[in-house]
Amino acid sequence: MDDVFKALADGNRRRLLDSLNTRNGQTLRELCAGLDMARQSVSKHLAVLEDAGLVTTMRRGREKLHYLDAAPINAIADRWMSRYDRERANALADLKTALEQDTMSEFVYTTYIRTTPERLWQALTDPAFTRRYWGVSFETDWTPGSTITWHEEYATMADPEQVVLEADPPRRLAYTWHTFTEEWAKAVGVDEDTRAKLLAEPRSKVTFDIEPSGETVKLTVVHEAGDALLDMCRHGWPPVLSGLKTLLETGEPLPTE
Repeated sequence: MDDVFKALADGNRRRLLDSLNTRNGQTLRELCAGLDMARQSVSKHLAVLEDAGLVTTMRRGREKLHYLDAAPINAIADRWMSRYDRERANALADLKTALEQDTMSEFVYTTYIRTTPERLWQALTDPAFTRRYWGVSFETDWTPGSTITWHEEYATMADPEQVVLEADPPRRLAYTWHTFTEEWAKAVGVDEDTRAKLLAEPRSKVTFDIEPSGETVKLTVVHEAGDALLDMCRHGWPPVLSGLKTLLETGEPLPTE
């Protein structure tokens, strides 16, 4: 937490985070345009934020995109806000979010796994892997434009809009999220009011970027979603990706409830 507090102590770094919170996935040039600072100074501030885990980067072609990773800030909130009137603070934060947030936002998560890009790609696409750490398997040929049928333990989701968007093994994979069927909702314990909110949002998509990093592989997951699903992403993705990392590094899945 010391690194996070240190990173947040500088006003310029807070402005960079505000800029990414407004529009995630910016290049260095785009970030510099909003600040009266030299390019080199912005790069140094971004390096501090990245070291603190507040910013993660991902390459798309020749561009290097910067994303806000709010997990460290959320950890601080969990540690400190519980001492104060958290319910009131949450209510005000929810109101501010409702007034300011766009229809679609992004959940970004980065982890480093001791494996190879090829092995990680297999773990993201092969049902023999996905069932072990996720409890989900996909029925598709992983060709862009092909449909994906989702199989969970107690539900199967098939829809023409569940499709592969990008597939560049072992570098990049993207697909649209599954339909929130009544069968799925009953299986996972989602009430009808919540399901109605999920169905009212634009269909979301998830992107996996795989990048070699020394003896490890950097995996960045970006899930573009509406408000209702984004809240589920914050709680759902971390255990799934922790399970993926554990399985690849130890050969055994994480214990499940």
